[in-house]
Amino acid sequence: MKPNDPRINGYSEDHIRTLLAELHERGRKFGLIFPSSTTDRTIEGRVLVCFNSAPVSTLLNLLTLLLDVDREHPCDS
Repeated sequence: MKPNDPRINGYSEDHIRTLLAELHERGRKFGLIFPSSTTDRTIEGRVLVCFNSAPVSTLLNLLTLLLDVDREHPCDS
């Protein structure tokens, strides 16, 4: 997903916080920790995520990668 994808405009700040929580949970089992990631500010109607002011598309792309890896290589419980 690109930063200017119009679908991103539909995400509220609360929804993005939920996605960040999912990123924390899914990333942890792969050793990826994002302790300071949070929502940042809104520019031109787009909520930024605090990964050095990354756009929400970065969050969505990271989640997609983690979900793909999880599906292809599920961890044995």
